[in-house]
Amino acid sequence: MKKRKKKTEQKTTPKIIALNLLRMMQVKHKNKKTMQGRKIVLPLLIMLFIAPSAFCQSEVLKGVVNSLAFYKQKKELKYLGSAKNSVDSLIKASPDSLELERNVYKAVVYSSILYIDSLNSLKQPVQMFQQTADLIDRLQAKRKSYKYQVELDYSKRCLANVYIRKGFVALNMSDFVAALQLFEAAKKYAPDFKQLAAYIAFTNNKLGNLHAAARYYESMVGGDSTKAEYAEAAAGIYKSFGDTLSALNVLKKARKVLPGDKSLLLDEANIYTNRKDYNQLVNLLPALLDINTNNADIAFVAANCYDHLGQYNKAESLYLRSIELNSSAYDPIFNLGLLYFKQSKLPRDKDKSQDETRAAQWLERANEISPNEVDCLQVLKLVYEQEGNQNQINKVNNKLKQLTN
Repeated sequence: MKKRKKKTEQKTTPKIIALNLLRMMQVKHKNKKTMQGRKIVLPLLIMLFIAPSAFCQSEVLKGVVNSLAFYKQKKELKYLGSAKNSVDSLIKASPDSLELERNVYKAVVYSSILYIDSLNSLKQPVQMFQQTADLIDRLQAKRKSYKYQVELDYSKRCLANVYIRKGFVALNMSDFVAALQLFEAAKKYAPDFKQLAAYIAFTNNKLGNLHAAARYYESMVGGDSTKAEYAEAAAGIYKSFGDTLSALNVLKKARKVLPGDKSLLLDEANIYTNRKDYNQLVNLLPALLDINTNNADIAFVAANCYDHLGQYNKAESLYLRSIELNSSAYDPIFNLGLLYFKQSKLPRDKDKSQDETRAAQWLERANEISPNEVDCLQVLKLVYEQEGNQNQINKVNNKLKQLTN
């Protein structure tokens, strides 16, 4: 029974340690400035960690594991220091410094200290960080490293956290070159942590590396990590290049994941409006109007789209809606007057004289709002010519001469 009990303890002790390492990471510090930085990082980084089911160990590593266990229980950094002393003594005692298992545990201990002891209360040398990174790289390249992949993955995640933390420090100092290097180094050790792409994109954007920033933002779109702000950032960069096709592709991809997002819908509609692609815009109008019922600008955009597609009844209704919401806006008033004039020119117009009268009324009102708009005056002149109103024609001609001379 004793032997059986001993065997069980050896198997479960490192497992308990591994499962609780994440909880150990959340050590509270008194340094307020440091905590502000950690608040930015920790909520994101916590998703990096997948606690290993168990760390392998041999009897010779019992001292190291016990020290880690004491740290888990007491939450005192001195036990991490003891773990480091233990693993250092084991490697020093062995002439073969490349002995795999001991060096793996050295990586586990060193990377844990680097991440947990962010204030360096244990007074570790500055070079420890680079030494740990170099050690992990060497171990990962070993042929038999697959036997310790759980431990190495854990160490790499710890190291990635440290790189990200340092990256945020660099960002706070506006050292974007250093921040980019640190975030890219973190990605090397945690390639599956998708949030890193957003950090790298943001930093590239700050450095003016816009093509790279757009690519990284776009890489965040289309899956579970999709956020509207990533798609908008990528689309905004593409639009600054005049590449509206790429911008549209990003927005469409994001809207498949976030179909109810208002900002993405509006961004896509704006691109179609600016491109005067009314055949594509019309498909978005029902949803666009539904979520912007009291927006005069959206009502005008929709009216203008239906106007260009020859759906005059819908256009008329929405121009009137836009004017009702903003009676001082020139564009919907002018467009409504122009709409009535176009209808009066149609061969099958049953209310020709009524449409001429409406056209004159709304164009005159537009002229009152903006008296020097040449386009409005020219259309008014055509309306008066159609009505045969010579006095008004003369007034408009005089005004046009003043504006064009």
